[in-house]
Amino acid sequence: MLVRAGDVRYVGVSNWAAWQIMKAIGIAQARNLAPVISLQGYYSLVGRDLERELVPMLNAERVGLMVWSPLAGGYLTGKYSGHGGDGGGRLDGLDFPPIDRTRGEPLIDILGRVARKHGCSPAQVALAWLLKQPVVTSVIIGARGVEQLSENIDATRVQLDDADLADLDAVSRLPVEYPGWLLDRPTDRHP
Repeated sequence: MLVRAGDVRYVGVSNWAAWQIMKAIGIAQARNLAPVISLQGYYSLVGRDLERELVPMLNAERVGLMVWSPLAGGYLTGKYSGHGGDGGGRLDGLDFPPIDRTRGEPLIDILGRVARKHGCSPAQVALAWLLKQPVVTSVIIGARGVEQLSENIDATRVQLDDADLADLDAVSRLPVEYPGWLLDRPTDRHP
């Protein structure tokens, strides 16, 4: 109704589960309403949880993804890692978004290596990785100042190669959970 009235251009949701989005899509189709066309969700190299259920649904239903906290609250800059970062940011007092630092620390090492290879910052590599993900429509960046904003925007110029992407994926990929490990298993076909 709001779209038809011109009050809203598109319908999008934020932080919904795949089943909730599918329910909304079904209701919109059944009632001939404007469809849900975007999800605003958390996605980063250290937070790939949405790849389990949301990414397949987004792809199947052609729903766009607008990523929030692409640097995991600043964690992917390296300043909160055990590698000499001075902290001084919000993650020092608030674990949001929650980060598995045991899995995150090896990622910080790879981000640093890839950043040195390309002459850029780890943050730019993390943003460039997101921009290479087919499901990502746009990335919402936040910056404390013009310098940080410029650095984030310059991530669009970082050209990660297949080896970079493979290294980043290997260290950040999610462990396979049920039913994924069962669905990916070859089955014996008996006549």
